[in-house]
Amino acid sequence: MTELSTPADRINIIIPLFNDWEAVSLLLDKIVATVEPAIRQRFHFLIVDDCSVTNYQQLPMNTGQSLSILRLWRNVGHQKAIALGLSYLADQPEAYTTIVMDSDGEDKPEDIARLLDASLNTPGQIIFAHRTKRQESRLFKTFYQIYKTVFKLLTGKAITFGNFSAIPPTLLRKLAHVSDIWNNYPGGVIRSRLPYRSIPLERGLRLAGQSKMNFVSLILHGLSAIAVLMEATAVRIFLFCIITASISSAAIAIVVLLRFTGQWTISGWASYIVFSLFIVILQAFLISLLLVFIVLTYRTQSHFIPAKQYKDFIERVEVVY
Repeated sequence: MTELSTPADRINIIIPLFNDWEAVSLLLDKIVATVEPAIRQRFHFLIVDDCSVTNYQQLPMNTGQSLSILRLWRNVGHQKAIALGLSYLADQPEAYTTIVMDSDGEDKPEDIARLLDASLNTPGQIIFAHRTKRQESRLFKTFYQIYKTVFKLLTGKAITFGNFSAIPPTLLRKLAHVSDIWNNYPGGVIRSRLPYRSIPLERGLRLAGQSKMNFVSLILHGLSAIAVLMEATAVRIFLFCIITASISSAAIAIVVLLRFTGQWTISGWASYIVFSLFIVILQAFLISLLLVFIVLTYRTQSHFIPAKQYKDFIERVEVVY
């Protein structure tokens, strides 16, 4: 692995958080224990507090060069908190390599060096952590696999990574101007066409508290990722509707032909099948029409640009050390 102990610019670490103060405290302790001092002394932490209803009692000191808390006026959700953190850093005089990681410890601190190493070897690319092994329940893993399959079918893209990533300084400001990261950070990167790749890393265990990712939140997270690639999804559904309508029309023609040539013995079935297929064609037409209006509306509306509007969500910046 490439040595990272030589002097270099600072490394910003964004940690979105909602009430997970105990976990983030343990995470910072683990960073001290597992990350080499030569790398850790370059860290500048930015905790994006997503309007938590609790506050920290005490946070570990001297885990890096600095630690600040970006306090938000209201709860906006995990993905939007990441977008606001990225926009805040992009608005600073200088841009630096930025790590995005979760606060619960499932993004293992010892893997930060691997992300940085991959970023050094392939400069100019966003490096994501591709999860080779997950620690959740079997039911969660099953639904997560279903989500990835549906995502692939609807968008034509494979999504095997989450938020844990390294962003090179050359792409930080560009990424902050991508409106789609407001809904889903990984999906926004995919749609932005900014260069990215992933490396295989194993997911860790939550350090404290209970995970807020359940079945409902997984569905909402999946829908937000699919919505980011709405145009590609709409095209694929539109093509599916055309194929379905074409097959149904051909089937109606065959039924009518068999009925009037005397080869269909039970006339009631012929009428029932023709009527059912006609309903399928009508539904395919209505879905296609709805998709056209949705895509046209999406293309004409103005989009939220995090880099331009992030200040409206920030209450204050609290410097811990």
